[in-house]
Parts: sequence; C-alpha cells; structure tokens
Amino acid sequence: MNSFDERMRHNYAGRAEIFERTFGKLCAYPVPTVLDAVGVAAGTRLLDVGCGTGSVAAAARDRGAAVTAVDPEQSMVEIASRRVPEATVLAGELPRLPFEDDAFDAVVANFVLNHVGDPLAALGELRRVLRPHGRLGLTIWPQPPTPLHGLWPRVFEAAGVDANANVARLAADKDFERTEAGLAGLLADAKFVEVETRTVPWKHRVDPELWWSGPAAGLASFGQVLAAQTPETVARIKREYDRLSAEFRVATGELALPTAALLAVAVAP
Repeated sequence: MNSFDERMRHNYAGRAEIFERTFGKLCAYPVPTVLDAVGVAAGTRLLDVGCGTGSVAAAARDRGAAVTAVDPEQSMVEIASRRVPEATVLAGELPRLPFEDDAFDAVVANFVLNHVGDPLAALGELRRVLRPHGRLGLTIWPQPPTPLHGLWPRVFEAAGVDANANVARLAADKDFERTEAGLAGLLADAKFVEVETRTVPWKHRVDPELWWSGPAAGLASFGQVLAAQTPETVARIKREYDRLSAEFRVATGELALPTAALLAVAVAP
C-alpha cells in the first residue's frame, strides 16, 4: 500500500454509516446501468470490488447473481454483510485480491479506481480474477469536475481556506486523463479488449443539511480539510456552503446537483 492508498483509507475509516446516508446515495445512481452493461443476471458469478455499504451487491443479489464483495474498510464490510447476507463479503484491497485466477464471470468497480494508488496495477488484478471473455464494468468521476464536485472547492475558496490541503494526489507516472478517451486508453494498457466508454449524467437530489453532514463528519478529502479547521472557520465555511448551494435549490427545498460518471465496459481476453 502506498501513501495515496493510506490517505484514501484514512478518509473513510470508521465512517461507513455517514457514507451510506450521504455519498453512498450518490454513488448508487449508476449501479443499474453498470450491471446491465456487464450482463449481470441469475447465476452470474459477480465480484463487487470496493463494495462500500453494498449498493452493487444488493442490486446484483436482486437479479439472482452469486455475489462476492470486498472492501478494505472494515466498517463498510460490516454494513454490506448485514445489508446483503446472501453475499460473501470480505476485507480485501487492490491490487492484491484473495481470489483464484479466472474466478468470476463479471467484475464491477463502482467509483473505485479513483481511490487506488496504482490504477493500472489495479486493473491488471481485476483482469486476473475475471474468466476469459468475462466482463468488467467500472465508473469514475470525470475531470474537469461537474458542478456537484465543483461546489466544495468553491465553498472553501469563498471562505478563504485551501481546499487542496492534505488532499492525496497520484504520482504523475500513475495518473491518467479522467475523460472517456483517457479511461479507454488505461483499460487498453491493462490488456482489456472491446473497451467502450461513455458519460452518464444525472442530477443528484439531496437535502442540503444532509449533504453538508458528510464532510462535517470528516468524510472524504474535503471532510478531512474541514476537520482540520477551527470552529470559527467551520462556521464561516458553513455560511459559504449555505450561500453557494442555494443556487441548486429546487421547489422541494432539496439541492439538485448536476453531476456525471464516466462508465467503462471491457472484456478480459
């Protein structure tokens, strides 16, 4: 595990419950699309990598798949195990998974490649555990950021706080372009074939106080920045959050935050 992986682990350690209520709802949106893309159906041997609190595992279980799920964070494993008792849920992390070669018909990695220090090595491990001609489906967040992801940097900037403080960054030789073409190129470098990528847009509707509560609890990189501030600075950040998020409010009082995922589907040779 490199320093990037360690920082990512720290950002989510012990925070599965707040993740499930906040960012987990966001990350669940493309799950049906990904499962369709890799052909998950009754009897499919599916591996859900970086399962979080079990959104992919639960949806695949409902389709009749034989689900195995792994996550490096124990609090995520515990919630996913309770949520999907029919699945085999284990602690595990990329790029070293505790499975035999060719063990699965399909692998899904939903917003996981964003969180590993060596994306190419991670993809190589996913290819290893897929049977020949098995299908991989993955999502990542694009760059430049969508309005949803751009909101927090705007909030911190308006409050006079460095949003990049303590944010983990990939080594330059491990990084890749977070575009459809960049993601496709990385999968090709990992020896996947029949690679297809596309953008999946949506608006994430969420109560503004609930959306604040994730970073307020120290969740993810912006949460770690927030946790390092004095109470007075946190109050100033909250005022800017209320002001800037108001532009996304709809009649129900919720925020409707435009966002998108990059979806890639590929086949193991």
